[in-house]
Amino acid sequence: MTGLPLPPVPEPYYLPFHYGALHNIGVDYLVDPGPVQELLAERHPALAAADFGGRACVSLNYQLYFAQYPTGGGITEEVEINVIAHPRSAADRLPAVDYGQYARGHDQTRLLGIARLHVLCDNPLAIDAGTRLYAEPKHPGWFTAVLPSLNAAAVHDRWSVACHRATLGPDGLRRHEEELFAVEADLAGLDSEPVVNTPVTGYGTDEKGRLLAGPLTVHQPYRFHPLDARTADRVRLTLGERGPESPGADRPGPGGPAREAVADLARLVGDAPAAGAWTYQSAPVAAHHRPYYIP
Repeated sequence: MTGLPLPPVPEPYYLPFHYGALHNIGVDYLVDPGPVQELLAERHPALAAADFGGRACVSLNYQLYFAQYPTGGGITEEVEINVIAHPRSAADRLPAVDYGQYARGHDQTRLLGIARLHVLCDNPLAIDAGTRLYAEPKHPGWFTAVLPSLNAAAVHDRWSVACHRATLGPDGLRRHEEELFAVEADLAGLDSEPVVNTPVTGYGTDEKGRLLAGPLTVHQPYRFHPLDARTADRVRLTLGERGPESPGADRPGPGGPAREAVADLARLVGDAPAAGAWTYQSAPVAAHHRPYYIP
């Protein structure tokens, strides 16, 4: 046989990993490519940042998902901080697309994928799986979120996600009150359109410097909300502490991966306006209806 071997699938994991339900919001920022390229060269040297009219794209991606296992089920929340990138070796295969075309799924090569800079997650098993299977830079975090829901008195396109610092210990995830960053998005009344923008290629670099690519397929369309100068303020990003010894600096002080994530967001995104938001909510599969009296 010729070609590269497949990366191993360590025990106890099994692929593909199937999601039972997924609720997801992503926010994209078009930013100065200089700091993005510097960070990619450090974290993922085999990748280059996508060029959208002279701007790079940084994407925040919140997921709430359910998975069913033989012995029960599990719920996980996580946030990815990503750069839209492609393998340097495949630059001559890329289609010429602008940001709007990329967001609408026009890159059918799927070479434009997400280079994960940080992934914060509240499930120790998911942290281990993401690290070992996909070379994700995955670390503990926990979340407070308000999402659109059919089980609310009114359904609005309003999302609010705050990421808090957490640590892993012998007893599992330990939650700390410190808020790292928060995203609020009020998409009510904005134009949106269905887009088929998956499979999404997720890139990771393992401890030996090898580039991995793992696709994620979502089986129904996303909703894409293009934003411009009139609507960008519908999305607000708030950053917390960037490191106790060097707040506001380009590089973080002590505080571990969580505060490093905040420092990188400040460095890469700063006060850039949001360029687009995309949402996905799993359709309900059953409904328990209102009871009635029997005379």
